[in-house]
Amino acid sequence: MPMLFVVVLIDLIGLGIIIPILPFLAPTLGASNLDIALIIAIYSLFGGLASPYWGKLSDRIGRKPVILICLAGASASYVLLALAETLAALYLSRAIAGVMAGNFGVASAMIADLSKPENRAKAMGMIGAAFGLGLVIGPFLGGILAGDDGNYFRTGVFAAGLSALAFLAGVVFLKESLTPQLRAEQTTQRQTFGDGGSMLRMLRDSGNTLLTLQYFLASGCHTVVSYLFPLWVGAMLGWGAKEVGMVFGLLGLTMAALQAGAIGALVRLMGELRLLLISAFIMMLGFVLAATAQGQVQIVLAFFATIAGATLCTPVLNTLLANRTPMHLRGRMMGTASSSSAYGRVFGPMLGGVMLAGFGFEIAWLSGLLVAGLIVAWALSQMRRPAEPTAPQHTTTTMTDEGAPAHGT
Repeated sequence: MPMLFVVVLIDLIGLGIIIPILPFLAPTLGASNLDIALIIAIYSLFGGLASPYWGKLSDRIGRKPVILICLAGASASYVLLALAETLAALYLSRAIAGVMAGNFGVASAMIADLSKPENRAKAMGMIGAAFGLGLVIGPFLGGILAGDDGNYFRTGVFAAGLSALAFLAGVVFLKESLTPQLRAEQTTQRQTFGDGGSMLRMLRDSGNTLLTLQYFLASGCHTVVSYLFPLWVGAMLGWGAKEVGMVFGLLGLTMAALQAGAIGALVRLMGELRLLLISAFIMMLGFVLAATAQGQVQIVLAFFATIAGATLCTPVLNTLLANRTPMHLRGRMMGTASSSSAYGRVFGPMLGGVMLAGFGFEIAWLSGLLVAGLIVAWALSQMRRPAEPTAPQHTTTTMTDEGAPAHGT
């Protein structure tokens, strides 16, 4: 688990480097504000298409090979981004990066393999901390590397080097969580209980349809902020990539510390659903602050609240899903959840871009408020249901979103 933390951290630093520079790199190649939203969205679109297949493949051949393939592909995509001289090349680089983003769902499945149900929230918090730290150090480095002269070539090359380093570290140090014996057991389970059928059937029979939808909503909230914030502070405060990267970095450091040290304790204290509800309320508060912001302090507070709430949602959702999924479908289910998150990352920038183009920043922020409200509604509906037991690892019975037993997973 510590080595997985390190591999994910290094890779996420590479991804984080790209976040603050895209809104400034794209216009140098002739992109409009809508193009920026599309460039952000195309990464997630292709990630959504590919993630379920990476998860299913990891159930069959193991987690480590899939993670290594994705790391190598990510490195190649960053090289293409560094060399991009046209808008089409920039789109292509982000599409390839999206296809190779399957390691996020597979890493979550590996964490679930390595942790017991009673410690799973803490373990998911650790992997969430790796994401948080990566999105601290990455944007900070991206802003510094871009510098005042806007040198985006060196940022792309540096990101490629980090993913290559993560690949090498994974080859040497990362151990497989699905041993040949466990894969044989999973094969037996699939032969006995089936492989879940189509993705929609698997979600329906396991009762996880509405749960995976929450990944879409939380990710949409996160990315509508990531899209709007650089444009917002650029227009209101005159900030550039350097300042945006530093703010992303400070927030990521705060969230990494919180997830590494507090997620497990908070879940034990409040339970997953109550913590999810509070996180969604924090997001809603942030969107209200953003829509009414008048000065720099309120702008930064709004950013911190929205991203903090969205970031807290992820390990909580991962814990809920892992506990509701039998082991032989875990990789595929986590890949499907990662796909849902990816589609949310398409939806968020597109929603923000359309609202911004048609109505301005205030309405664009309020659209995020409505999305966060849907997460609140689902969490409240689940809290009124009987408590759901942890999914058995060698049977096919789980609890549905409606609180009734389901079979066939």
